[in-house]
Amino acid sequence: MSALWTEADLAIATGGDFLRGGFAADGIAIDSRALTQGDLFVALEAARDGHDFVADAEQRGAAGALVSRDVGTGPALVVEDTLVALGRMGEFARARSSARVAAVTGSVGKSTTKEMLRRILGAFGPVHAAEASFNNHIGVPLTLARLPRDAAFAVVEIGMNHPGEIAPLAEMARPHVGVITTVEAAHIGLMGSIEAIADEKAELLRGLVPGGAAVLPRGPHLPRLARRAPDGTTIISFGTQALAEARLIEAESDADGVDVTANILRRVVRFRLAAPGRHMAMNAVAALAAAAALGLDAEPAAAALDGFAPLAGRGARRSVAVGGATITMLDESYNASGASVRAALGVLALQTGRRVVVLGDMLELGDFAEAEHRDLAQPVGETADLVFACGPHMRTMFDDLPARIQGAWAPDSGALAPLVRAALRDGDAVLIKGSLGSRMRAIVAALEGHT
Repeated sequence: MSALWTEADLAIATGGDFLRGGFAADGIAIDSRALTQGDLFVALEAARDGHDFVADAEQRGAAGALVSRDVGTGPALVVEDTLVALGRMGEFARARSSARVAAVTGSVGKSTTKEMLRRILGAFGPVHAAEASFNNHIGVPLTLARLPRDAAFAVVEIGMNHPGEIAPLAEMARPHVGVITTVEAAHIGLMGSIEAIADEKAELLRGLVPGGAAVLPRGPHLPRLARRAPDGTTIISFGTQALAEARLIEAESDADGVDVTANILRRVVRFRLAAPGRHMAMNAVAALAAAAALGLDAEPAAAALDGFAPLAGRGARRSVAVGGATITMLDESYNASGASVRAALGVLALQTGRRVVVLGDMLELGDFAEAEHRDLAQPVGETADLVFACGPHMRTMFDDLPARIQGAWAPDSGALAPLVRAALRDGDAVLIKGSLGSRMRAIVAALEGHT
């Protein structure tokens, strides 16, 4: 099998000049520590200048380095701008590929839906999907540039927090089906209104190939989203409403998972997710609708979802020993919005034992921050037996709680972690959630004994 990137393809895609001989590459790395022998190391000038790590990449066996200036001793491909060149590689890899592509965006649930699609499509052929949440101006071209030549399917996650971010990434991905999971108030401080969020999410549809399909949440924003779809696009709505083409009929949750019955384009399917919550069932319905839009049979697609479990940081549930106690931890530490916090509280309510809620700030809410956090006090108070919080915005929510369930507030997750750890008892169910910038992963690590 030929290399992922031949010397000729690298030259055509980037327009760069080889130094010290041409080379082919079997993979692509942007972090020298994660490099596998034979990879192309792309020296991005981001938070840290990747050119400072070219020597390390060479020592680790890089096939060569994509650079904007010559700093190494091994083979190199010199371009004017390495990020622009990576984007061109993504476009080139997408153009040469015969894979059927699904792209996923949304305020909540896009990473989980992407992983569900990875699992579904993998039952029908070789599938390539974004690693972790590689959904920005670096992650999307990197995902596409890593697209194997023999992939039958690809799943690309596309995120945003500012206007104008989705369209260029969607045009690069050129999906056959675009999925918008939800339109919620996440990033509203940077976007200004829920309507602006809907409009930005709908930019995903502008990248659809001719005759593509759009999988959209049925609700108040559906007409606004659908209007952005190119002529000839097939619109598939999903939800609980009778008019939804992909309809969630029933979702029966217990502490360990949810039994789902759904009607996917007039095919009734049943399956069980190893992830409780109606929101998980709805993500699955969206993923199955996307698979159906790609021409796949709904029944084996649903069967592929049996036993699906969420990723770490996105609802993963596990038993953890904390000192002399054994707790059930619901790890939602990767991100948070008002909608996702409420969904996570619904999952916590299914657990046995004392219910402990640990929340960090929801970020990028701007002038809406105080109201969004304060609005959580009621659902938190109705669910939790004990609450811990950190960050200035969550202080607003914490102060509105009944005194009997107030555990402790701290300015940041590092200060809060030992307070949470000291308060836990055997049999507790502990929900940990907050925006990525709130660093709630530090509390997960403290409970797991990694600090």
